[in-house]
Amino acid sequence: MKYVDYYKILGIAKTASESDIKKAYRKLARKYHPDLNPNDKKAEAKFKEINEANEVLSNPENRKKYDKYGENWEHAEAYEKANQQQKSRSSHQGHSQHYSEEDFSDFFSSMFGGGGSPFGSSRSSGRNATYKGQDFNAELHLNLEDVYKTHKRTLTVNGKNIRLTIPAGVENGQVIRIKGHGGKGVNNGPNGDLLIKFTIANHSRFKRVKSKLYCTVDIDLYTAILGGEVVVNTFDSKVKLLIKPGTQNGAKAKLKGKGFPVYKKEGEFGDLLITYQIKIPTNLSQKEKELFEELAKLK
Repeated sequence: MKYVDYYKILGIAKTASESDIKKAYRKLARKYHPDLNPNDKKAEAKFKEINEANEVLSNPENRKKYDKYGENWEHAEAYEKANQQQKSRSSHQGHSQHYSEEDFSDFFSSMFGGGGSPFGSSRSSGRNATYKGQDFNAELHLNLEDVYKTHKRTLTVNGKNIRLTIPAGVENGQVIRIKGHGGKGVNNGPNGDLLIKFTIANHSRFKRVKSKLYCTVDIDLYTAILGGEVVVNTFDSKVKLLIKPGTQNGAKAKLKGKGFPVYKKEGEFGDLLITYQIKIPTNLSQKEKELFEELAKLK
């Protein structure tokens, strides 16, 4: 397997931080994105390289394996397993030995019944070991409004268009797994999976906690004292609420089923919890001041 220097592809040093990797990837992805370079095969190939490098280096575990095993990083676990088995064998024999890559290839032949090795080499005897392909990681940026309803969206991952359904109620930071849309398996092994992390920006007036929504509603002093009605905006509609006389600042109300969709429970919604905030009148006229003074004397 030809060695691919992912650090060189992203133009960063091996000591680069996670932030450095993210910045480098975003800069290059914008430059070589297929939408900005239509019918440019070189740009398309470069875009795939950049995504592949980012998939490995942005994942701390994968990066650690890559730094240790290079192009053979996907088979790190199998290599280490063979290493441990050989150490165990040598300890039972009462002496220690040093083993080469070729020695470990022999152990893989016995372990898997063929010539598969953690280094991706091919041997003629027996059947080759199969390995699951690399899992790909992608990040999808959405607004809160985007996940209020179930909808379909097309993603471009490593040059491939993937059509997926985004369920209503997906949470910020949530990761979903799309089976079989990762890297190609080795020796007819299963393809890896695509792991999509959702980053959801909330620009609404509501605070979201899972399926519950929270908001503050202003009511004027007179309505708080005397009672009345107020129109409240929910996430997708308006409702009219009755305000009881003598409502205090910070009083709360609950609107059942007017919150956010419950993830993967079609038609089920959380509650909307409202906190009333009483607005004290300002810029009073002389007459209004006199009336308040009279009220104060009555008290």
